[in-house]
Amino acid sequence: MTAPTKHAKLVAWVDEIAKMTQPDSIVWCNGTKAEYDSMIKIMVDAGLATPLKKRPNSFLFRSDASDVARVENRTYIASKSKDDAGPTNNWIDPSELKDIMKKLYKGCMKGRTMYVIPFSMGPIGSPIAKIGVEISDSEYVVTSMHIMARVGSKVLEVLGDAGEFVPCLHSVGKPQLSCQDDLGQWPCAPLDKKYIAHFPEEQTIWSYGSGYGGNALLGKKCLALRIASVIARKEGWLAEHMLILKITNPEGKAKFVAAAFPSACGKTNLAMLVPTIPGWKVETIGDDIAWMKPGKDGKLYAINPEAGFFGVAPGTSMDSNPNAMHSVAKNTLFTNVALTEDGDVWWEGIGYDAPGKLIDWNGKSWTQDKANKAQAPSSHANSRFAAPATQCPAIAAEWEDPAGVPIDAILFGGRRPSTIPLVHQAKSWNHGVFMGSIVGSEITAAALDLKVGSVRRDPFAMLPFCGYNMADYFTHWIKLGEKTPAASQPKFFFVNWFRKTKEGKWLWPGYGENSRVLKWVFEQCDGTGKFVETPIGMMPTVDGIDLPAGVTAEDMKELLSVDVAGWKAEIADVRAEHYPKFGAKLPKELVAELEAIEKRLG
Repeated sequence: MTAPTKHAKLVAWVDEIAKMTQPDSIVWCNGTKAEYDSMIKIMVDAGLATPLKKRPNSFLFRSDASDVARVENRTYIASKSKDDAGPTNNWIDPSELKDIMKKLYKGCMKGRTMYVIPFSMGPIGSPIAKIGVEISDSEYVVTSMHIMARVGSKVLEVLGDAGEFVPCLHSVGKPQLSCQDDLGQWPCAPLDKKYIAHFPEEQTIWSYGSGYGGNALLGKKCLALRIASVIARKEGWLAEHMLILKITNPEGKAKFVAAAFPSACGKTNLAMLVPTIPGWKVETIGDDIAWMKPGKDGKLYAINPEAGFFGVAPGTSMDSNPNAMHSVAKNTLFTNVALTEDGDVWWEGIGYDAPGKLIDWNGKSWTQDKANKAQAPSSHANSRFAAPATQCPAIAAEWEDPAGVPIDAILFGGRRPSTIPLVHQAKSWNHGVFMGSIVGSEITAAALDLKVGSVRRDPFAMLPFCGYNMADYFTHWIKLGEKTPAASQPKFFFVNWFRKTKEGKWLWPGYGENSRVLKWVFEQCDGTGKFVETPIGMMPTVDGIDLPAGVTAEDMKELLSVDVAGWKAEIADVRAEHYPKFGAKLPKELVAELEAIEKRLG
């Protein structure tokens, strides 16, 4: 196929990769519905996709058991210097890694089609957006990228003949023999042959051996976080693992909030929250990634660089997230959930019992046995849905504004049964960066390297996604604060929906009731909130947050108290176990914040 562009660098790169991978044919993706439908037909005919009778234009996929999630131990930041990758990333010398991967790539697309997918992360033409081009031999990747990014001819038009793009190379690593297809088996390479590699200086991504999720949809975590964080540091902005929401009060006044939570802390649920407070409204800008750039007025303006939701299915229900459930009613790709006899999907935590006999994510017959606590689940814990963001009933009108939305507040949070209160506010930008740097969730089950009750730190929820040395990342945040006028700075908050009593009972109901905390955040940004100064920052007065049903005044007092002994232990843990790993590069400003809190605690 003749290239539909005169971009010499792009055409030369595509030719170079084709010579190395040796596909049977090359297709430049145009982003049309006809193209999407043709990719689906190829996969249905091959037995890789199952049409869902109960959901229009929706399909179920079952991956290989070795290809079900991000593979952090096979994910690399191959900077020229190991120090630039830092202590939290896997590093391999880039020349060495390229030699390994080139051997794997040689002839890897034989018997397959090589797809060239031009894509924009962010609204096409937005001054905050970036363009990538993914080469892949997977129809699943093409269809998923149709949902998760803006793809096709319009992107090439904006790119022009000499525009900048991030080259993203992907292969499932399973060449086809002549006269053979995948025989209904998910194509991928064995685990020890999987590589997800990032070359920060070249701003290039190479992925081999996985066909699933962020390992293969290279616009998502690879470009939008790992490479974008490197670009953002260089250009003076932020690429963050954050949701973005719009909250509007009964008078029609709106604020925009970004929030960073580690996995399993309710990020998507908060992004699509249905408030329980009469007259208040929450709308979704994005549920996973935020790119924030300083505007002319000094404020941070954020876009959601993605075009869809790639959400975890288990636990998603009409109770936990009705907007997500409505979003996946049609035009959705499901992976590794269970199939019902009448052609629908089911997963654990969907809100109702399994309707009869199912086919589980391994393709085997499965019948729910509620009495058997050891029964293997029907759906993989990381099973997913990919749905267009436009299908979310709560999508905000501004979600595709190319200029972005002005961020009024930034939230951090983790899963902490004790110590961390329901909500507290930072005293300054640097105090907020300190709060982000110590984010973590408590270990509640035995782990190989951590004891139960210890805290797994995930600074800014970016631990697996920062494309360079995390100590330098903290410094970048601090420097950006120095350049941001105080009046334009967002306010920083730490939230914790997961406090428990000593008996293990939840103190806070969560879900829609979290709107009560968002209301106080809104009021603090507006200068109308009720608060008290404490050693850890500003906190609501006992009557500063409306009581939800079932939460007593005593519960609220516990949720909004400062656990001095717990905080002293927290500070000691950060000082002894967390900050030392960053060595001499740890910003002195964070050490100063640590010491200041320690002093205020007495």
